[in-house]
Amino acid sequence: MLKLKKGDEVEVLIGKDKGRRGKIERVFPTQGRLIVGGINIYKRHKKARGVRNPGGIVDVARPLVISKVELVCPHCSKKTRVGIKQADGKKQRFCKKCKGEL
Repeated sequence: MLKLKKGDEVEVLIGKDKGRRGKIERVFPTQGRLIVGGINIYKRHKKARGVRNPGGIVDVARPLVISKVELVCPHCSKKTRVGIKQADGKKQRFCKKCKGEL
């Protein structure tokens, strides 16, 4: 079970966006990476591909390594680690600081 999922709020721990928060837009579990909205944005020079696809400079979000972000608990609004417990045969994520369910 992945500890971080799409829609979770995370805080970046390193790099040019250190300390910024955002929501997870996409997770790549096999690569161990994720894309966070508005974080790790770079310029990409795109070549024109006909009339419908004009060229230019576009902003592209690059994936971050999962270990370089930390989950922000929606209950206590603090950075926290994620714990996993089993209840009624299902795995449930919880905040290690306030013990609230995620």
